[in-house]
Amino acid sequence: MFEELFQKPSTLARHKNAPYAEERARYLWHCASQGYSHATLLQKARDLLWVARKLSTHSGLRVNLEQLEAAAHGWEERQQACGQTLNSRWTRRRFIETARPWLRFLGCFREPVVLLPFSDRLADYVLWMKLERCLAPKTIRLWERYVGYFLRWYAGRDRPFEEIVPEDIDAFLAEGGANGWCRKYVRGIANGLRGFFRYAAMRGWCHAGIAEAIQGPRVYSCDTLPAGPDWKDVQHLLASTSTDHLPDVRDRPILMLFALYGLRESEVAELRLDDFDWESDLLHVSRVKRPQRQTYPLLPALGNAIARYLKEARPSCDHREVFLTLLPPYRPLSRSALYGLTRKRFEALGIETVHRGPHALRHACAARLVAEGLSLKEIGDHLGHRSTSATRVYAKVDLAGLREVAAFDLGDVI
Repeated sequence: MFEELFQKPSTLARHKNAPYAEERARYLWHCASQGYSHATLLQKARDLLWVARKLSTHSGLRVNLEQLEAAAHGWEERQQACGQTLNSRWTRRRFIETARPWLRFLGCFREPVVLLPFSDRLADYVLWMKLERCLAPKTIRLWERYVGYFLRWYAGRDRPFEEIVPEDIDAFLAEGGANGWCRKYVRGIANGLRGFFRYAAMRGWCHAGIAEAIQGPRVYSCDTLPAGPDWKDVQHLLASTSTDHLPDVRDRPILMLFALYGLRESEVAELRLDDFDWESDLLHVSRVKRPQRQTYPLLPALGNAIARYLKEARPSCDHREVFLTLLPPYRPLSRSALYGLTRKRFEALGIETVHRGPHALRHACAARLVAEGLSLKEIGDHLGHRSTSATRVYAKVDLAGLREVAAFDLGDVI
């Protein structure tokens, strides 16, 4: 790899004769396969040379974060080589940012271990959910996260697990509500804790009856209107992506999938190239809350936007997911990345709405279907709902129709 980067014999010899030359070369080849430019690879090779020299005293490069931070001091030799004074703070940060991914690639970096209080009991509960209850992996991860929140909070009270009482759980939920948790989220955590403490009582870890004493807040169905933007704002949002700028070329089909098809973040993130049937103009979507895949007609506007993205903006790599990052290392866009790009576009256009993420566009899609006169069954099928009860909330968004009812003069009838 060094021959591909350096032409001057003395420079090439310096890099090849420095410590861990083979390990550095392998990592640079990996970076090249991820799409890094020649200039970036040159800079990485120069930085890795100093990293390797600094870490040459560590046998096998087995280091942890503390050792890495200790090695990031003392840059007199590099200052002499550069002929100028270095910014010590910036140089230390760059050293760590260069060394850590290299060591992770080699499998040598010892990640900091964050011990979860009572982790053995949580691990036992997770195994029981998997083997005995056969819950879905996403459900298991969700309950594990909720229980972990409480165990970390309870560890601060410096009391054994056996002394947990219902008042502790009430205090935990109340603190979460005071810190901004919505009622629905608090109820979800309460449900997760209820299942965990039923299992804990069965194993004799805590007092019986704790699970039954856990009371989450009452959440009323259809108590609020869906918080989505006006359809004119959605059209303005889509129109703002009609440029030749690469982020716009990529984001345009993403926003269409949210606004026209009502897809969820995870459904867009998991879309694969094979999900598009170009011969039949069909789109196959794996819905989150339905076991079978759902097939949609591929609208010409979306088809053209996807085709342009694949041709002009999507990086060439081995990933089969449709939407990727535009800068190396190329990887599929996460749910948080999809939320971030949607929110930024809402804010850039000054669109006023309660929520500014992808789900707001899903609400706007449903509201538009209501205005078009579709039935709740048809709207639910389009959105991938399992039952019409989940769609019923959108029956309240037809404000124009409600105003007509309110303005109706009953005097003539009476």
